[in-house]
Amino acid sequence: ILLRKFDFCLKIYSYFECRRKKGSQFSEVVVFGLQYLLKKYLTGPVVTEEKIQEAKLFYQMHFKQAVFDEEGWRKVLEKHDGRLPIRIKAVPEGRIIPRGNVLFTVENTDPNFYWLTNYIETMLVQMWYPITVATISREFKKILAKHLKATSGSLEGLDQKLHDFGYRGVSSQESAALGGAAHLVNFCSTDTVAGLLMAQRYYGCPMAGFSIPAAEHSTIISWGRSKEKEAFERVLDQFSSGPVSVVSDSYDIFNACKHIWGDKLKERVMERSQDSCLVIRPDSGDPAETVIEVIKILEECFGCSLNSFGYKVLPSYLRIIQGDGIDLSSVDEVRKCWSAENVFFGCGSALLQKLNRDTLSCAFKCSYVETNGKGMDVYKQPVTDPSKRSKRGRLSLRRNSDGFLETVERGAGKPEEDLLVTVFENGSLMQEYSLEEIRKNARLREEELNPPTLHNHEQELLHNHIINGIH
Repeated sequence: ILLRKFDFCLKIYSYFECRRKKGSQFSEVVVFGLQYLLKKYLTGPVVTEEKIQEAKLFYQMHFKQAVFDEEGWRKVLEKHDGRLPIRIKAVPEGRIIPRGNVLFTVENTDPNFYWLTNYIETMLVQMWYPITVATISREFKKILAKHLKATSGSLEGLDQKLHDFGYRGVSSQESAALGGAAHLVNFCSTDTVAGLLMAQRYYGCPMAGFSIPAAEHSTIISWGRSKEKEAFERVLDQFSSGPVSVVSDSYDIFNACKHIWGDKLKERVMERSQDSCLVIRPDSGDPAETVIEVIKILEECFGCSLNSFGYKVLPSYLRIIQGDGIDLSSVDEVRKCWSAENVFFGCGSALLQKLNRDTLSCAFKCSYVETNGKGMDVYKQPVTDPSKRSKRGRLSLRRNSDGFLETVERGAGKPEEDLLVTVFENGSLMQEYSLEEIRKNARLREEELNPPTLHNHEQELLHNHIINGIH
């Protein structure tokens, strides 16, 4: 937090990026979450006399000396009615941007309040979280889309293939909301209700995701081990229409599939339809090995058919969801000779929690200042880590003659080419995106579904600018 000011300064201009890092798993990012932060924390008259007095006392106790700029904050209140004289330009939410490019810029609009630009850095850097979740979620989507298209010839049902189970595994309600909403940029399958509420309140989507009734371990084991079959049957009775998911590994998933679902309750299962299918859920063991073994058992009991691509498909009234141990590596392994139509995936911690600011190397740095009426490009270039070199001057984002996105530094960009949009100015939200627009921006590109055959030079360009280096 900047608490003291320098009287000679007129403007501070800073930017946010996900630094490019050699060897990283992710080469591009999905921009998401800024609209929420602006709406909730920065829009409108956010400075009041009551807050000024509270902060004055708080910082006096914290620092044990007078460092709080009471006069500066009161001028914000008196001159701007408590609204922050700040301008933020940003990439439209949902856009896919290669790492190493500017994602948004921040500058003061009143020369008396240059100190505000980096005062709000801490809050704005928290953009790392929704950006990282949305990026990881989209990487899942790329993998699942390729498998689904390769084994069925269609992308039907893709947006339901990855279910968010992460609510209970995150650190707070706000994390669940922000991470849950970030996942909904790419999919519409979730149990994280907080994410649905955020999408509704801040992104104009009445219902962004869906789920189905599901049994969990307590609803099965409370019957006792000897009555596992009765527990399963009760679920079928309760949800005789519509799909239902039943966790089936409380004791022995293979026995449950072969002797309960595939024998004792076989007729009850076969009575169901595609619109009221039974979704069996393994919840332990190696994901790839367990899913493949479960599918084989179900094939023995219920049979299967071959689709037009020659892959096996279980009857339409029967599907599987694997929600344990799923990450980008494990989801890539579950394919073999079976169509991706058979399996849904659920993901918790690997989607919403096993990540941090360094996952995408997110950084907020000052790149331009005006002092005594003169502008100056500024930067950092630590000798111990060249990757942390920051950008210089005023920045813009454009698409170059090769068709790739690039950041133009030192104020050399042309305004008409700049892809950054003014989203916030002087306390007001200037641009608002609906979740529908964001999803459209984030949709998969054709080359991500059908990677083209390229010459070596073209492959290198595409690798550096667009596609993920691993998948």
